[in-house]
Formats: sequence, C-alpha cells, structure tokens
Amino acid sequence: MPEAEIIDARGHRCPVPTLRLRRALEGRPPGTRLTLLATDPMARIDAPFLMDQLGGRVVTLQEADGVLSITVETPASPTG
Repeated sequence: MPEAEIIDARGHRCPVPTLRLRRALEGRPPGTRLTLLATDPMARIDAPFLMDQLGGRVVTLQEADGVLSITVETPASPTG
C-alpha cells in the first residue's frame, strides 16, 4: 500500500487541524490514506469524529513528543 500523504497542522489550534484534514479528503478515491500531524490535543477527538461522520476510519493514532499522528482512510465505497 502506498505511503499516506502528510497533512501538517502542527502548531495550529482546533478547528484548523480537522478543517485541513477535511479539505484534503475531498475528492479522494476510496481507500485513500492521509496522515494528520497535530499538536492540539483536541485532534485526538476531532479527527475520529470527522471520519465517523464521513464514513471513513482511523487506521492509527499515535503520539510522540507532543505530536499526534493520525492516519485515516477514506470510505471503501462512496456514501449515498
């Protein structure tokens, strides 16, 4: 599987990280993976909530040195 594209939102506060992730997901084909980098702890809650709304999923959620790394995947098929 190809490596996920990075969406770097470090240093930005809510809602900027989630807005950047939403914008990056628009028009992506099914199964696309993106990784959000964020320093705002709210991204731990907001990104999974966004993916739930969009029908996608969180593949991994890790934190190291105060940086969240959240890899998400677009829905397998278009939602009606």
